[in-house]
Amino acid sequence: MTPVDRLRIEKAAADCGFEMSPVNRESGVELRSARFPESVVVYLQGEDVFRVAAANARLLHGTHGEGDVSVQGWAALYDVLRIAAAHARTLPNRVADAFRAQTARLPKSTEAERVVVQRVGQNLFRAALLDYWLGRCCVTGLEIPELLRASHIKPWATCENDDERLDVFNGLLLTPSLDALFDAGWVTFSPEGNIRLSPALSQQAQVTLGVTPTMTVRQLRSEHQPYLDHHRRRVFRHG
Repeated sequence: MTPVDRLRIEKAAADCGFEMSPVNRESGVELRSARFPESVVVYLQGEDVFRVAAANARLLHGTHGEGDVSVQGWAALYDVLRIAAAHARTLPNRVADAFRAQTARLPKSTEAERVVVQRVGQNLFRAALLDYWLGRCCVTGLEIPELLRASHIKPWATCENDDERLDVFNGLLLTPSLDALFDAGWVTFSPEGNIRLSPALSQQAQVTLGVTPTMTVRQLRSEHQPYLDHHRRRVFRHG
């Protein structure tokens, strides 16, 4: 690896959320962040060919493999590093831990005070979903954060605890129309991510709302499945 290659990898790291100074490893560069304990190592395997390794495979799931991936080109490296950093920032319980830390001293005795606390959680949840889904609707790919909604899969009110309410895997980042349809059970998604339309949603309504049977959630993970199963059983309008 030449000094120029190393500098370019270090810049990619900083751009993608690994803001701490990289550490030189044998044949590779270890990338780190103060926002999470996990790190990844980037190896140069050939001209613009990289291998990215992570001790925690969950950081790279949903890219081109798990735990150890090879990519070609700097754009592909940037994509993998952005996903790894986003996944590290939003691993289960981290959002809930941040919520508990921020609200530990807030009063919760009145309804108004409880609403304030809930709003803190909802804001953290939305920020986590924007981070996890890289600011894009997970179905349509729309990249206008102001228009996207943080949609709970298992509704907030029916979650058993804050860990469920604020689990990034209990959420989908959706356009306003898809959010409304999903929240009210007019649509749901299969374990593979394929959309299911309620029989109660007329063809005319589907056309008007712009939903089609070919829509798919991109990059679902196993951690989404218990929440989606709840949505299919308890929220979806079967008829």
